[in-house]
Amino acid sequence: MDALVGNIPTIDIGRYRQEGLDADDQACLTQACEDHGFFLLAGHGLDDLTERMFVASQYFFAQPKASKVDVIRDQENPLGYYDRELTKQKRDLKEVFDFKAGGHLSRNPRRQQRWPAGQAEFQATLTEFFAAFTQLSEETMAMIFDALGTPSAEIASIMATSFGPEHSSAARLNFYPAADPVPEDERHAINALGDMALHHHTDPGAITLLLQDEHGGLQAYSKTDQWIDVPPQLGTIVVNIGDVMQVWSNDRCTAGVHRVLPVRSEHGRYSTPFFYQPRFDAVVEPWVSQGETVQFQPFAWQEFIRGRVADNFADYGEGDIQIEKYRLSEPA
Repeated sequence: MDALVGNIPTIDIGRYRQEGLDADDQACLTQACEDHGFFLLAGHGLDDLTERMFVASQYFFAQPKASKVDVIRDQENPLGYYDRELTKQKRDLKEVFDFKAGGHLSRNPRRQQRWPAGQAEFQATLTEFFAAFTQLSEETMAMIFDALGTPSAEIASIMATSFGPEHSSAARLNFYPAADPVPEDERHAINALGDMALHHHTDPGAITLLLQDEHGGLQAYSKTDQWIDVPPQLGTIVVNIGDVMQVWSNDRCTAGVHRVLPVRSEHGRYSTPFFYQPRFDAVVEPWVSQGETVQFQPFAWQEFIRGRVADNFADYGEGDIQIEKYRLSEPA
C-alpha cells in the first residue's frame, strides 16, 4: 500500500501487475471493501488519457445549452445529455452526458449513442477512454477477488460467464455547477433541488472507476466512522464497490454508499465515472465456499439495471430497486 488518506487506501495496480498483492495490500484492500467499499488506484499508466478526458468534459459542458440539448436523452434512450436527474427521488445539482463506446450496443435505432455534431476529437477521446477503462476494470476486479482469496480458476470463470465482449458497462461525464442548470421558468414542473449535489446511493454494477477533479466533495459512508471524505489525490483513480460485487462476494464486500456535497467552486466540479457492469443476460448470485451461508437469491442483471435506470429519469413515488429485495430472510 502506498498511502492512506483518511480511511481510503491507495493500491498500486502497476506493482500488482508485476508482483501480485503483498500482505499489506491485501489486508488494506479487504478492510476497505468490507467497511465502506472505496479505495484509490495508483500506477495505472493512464495519466495522459485522464487529463484529456477532463479537457473533453470541460469543453462539452461549456457549449451553449442548445448544442447540448441536441443530444438530450429521454426515457427511451438513456444515452446523451441531461440536466435534471433524480437520486432517491431528489433532483441533483448537476449536468451529465451518458455514453457507451464499446461492450453491448443496442440494435434498436432509438437507443443508439448520439454524439455532438462536429466534435470528432471529443468522440475519439471518449471512445479511447471506454476501451482503456474496460481493461483496467477487468484487472481491478481480478485484484479484488484475489484479495478475497478467490482461486484463480474461479476468477476466470466469473469474468468469462458474466462479462466478456458483451458487457453492459456505461460511462458518463458529470458537471456539478455552482447554480441550478435548469432554467427558472422550467423548474415548476420538476422535482425541487435537494440539499446535495448528488444524493446518497450505491452504484448497481460490479465496480465503478471514477475520475474526480481537484475540488473534492465526494464522501463515502463508513460502517465505523460514518461519512468520510474521498479526497482528490493526483494521479489516482477512485474505485468503489457496486451492488453486484456485494452479492457476488456474499456480503464480504460492501457496496459503497456515497454522495457529493454542493460544489464550493464558482467554476463547478467535474468527474467521470466508468460503470463496469455484467452482460445483460448474466444471472447474479453469490459465489460461496463449502459450508458458507448464502445471503442472496439469484436475480437477472437485466431486471435490476432497468429498475435503477428508470428511477433516475422520473419520480414514480417509490424508492428504486435495491439488492435487499433479493436478500434471503432465511438461510438457504
